[in-house]
Amino acid sequence: MRSIGFIFARGGSKGVPGKNIKALAGRPLIAYAIETALACRRLETVIVSTDDEEIASVARRYGAETPFMRPAELASDTAPEWLAWRHAILEVERERGPFDVFVSMPATSPFREVSDIEACIDALTGDFGADAVISVKEAARNPYFNMVRLDESGYAQRAMDSGAKIVRRQDVPPIFDVTTVAYAARPSYVLRAERLLEGKVRTVLVPDERAWDIDTPFDFMVADCIARAKSNRDSC
Repeated sequence: MRSIGFIFARGGSKGVPGKNIKALAGRPLIAYAIETALACRRLETVIVSTDDEEIASVARRYGAETPFMRPAELASDTAPEWLAWRHAILEVERERGPFDVFVSMPATSPFREVSDIEACIDALTGDFGADAVISVKEAARNPYFNMVRLDESGYAQRAMDSGAKIVRRQDVPPIFDVTTVAYAARPSYVLRAERLLEGKVRTVLVPDERAWDIDTPFDFMVADCIARAKSNRDSC
């Protein structure tokens, strides 16, 4: 069974300029994703999809392939990454033939482990009815319990109302945050569906410490501290 890993890293990040190759504890952010992906023996190869030549150069230096460049129209702030997934699949299938499992490992999640990638692959290949797998973590807040919305008069109301009497967190349906640790999907599903959660999607639970996603300067600052602490601990 052919599983191919992809890292999608565009060059136009506005929240953290140059984010994907910005130094995190002394190494480019994208290097963390590449090195973990390359350590996963279940992946045939690791391909970086980018519109940026500098990102492509850094990716190759750390061992990833960059057999194609992403078109500019698929790398804007408004372009759905789903379309970049489609483009990457079509490019690979055109050059290397069909494959069985598409795995996306965003560069913005530097603390994933090989076991997280493997768990997503196993969840997909172990369920012939599943179209895709997402990694999730337990949510800190629950819209049925401790999240609010404002009504027409500006007063706080529970964000979602199940219609049942809820007085404890244990009474509400469990809620999960989707993480950027890893996604796995059947290539045929990505090519035919319009969005990720359109079909039958399984989940893999990951711990909070591996689910950090970098979107803002604060996120990057915290991740840098975590990465430095991990490096110091590992060198002891």
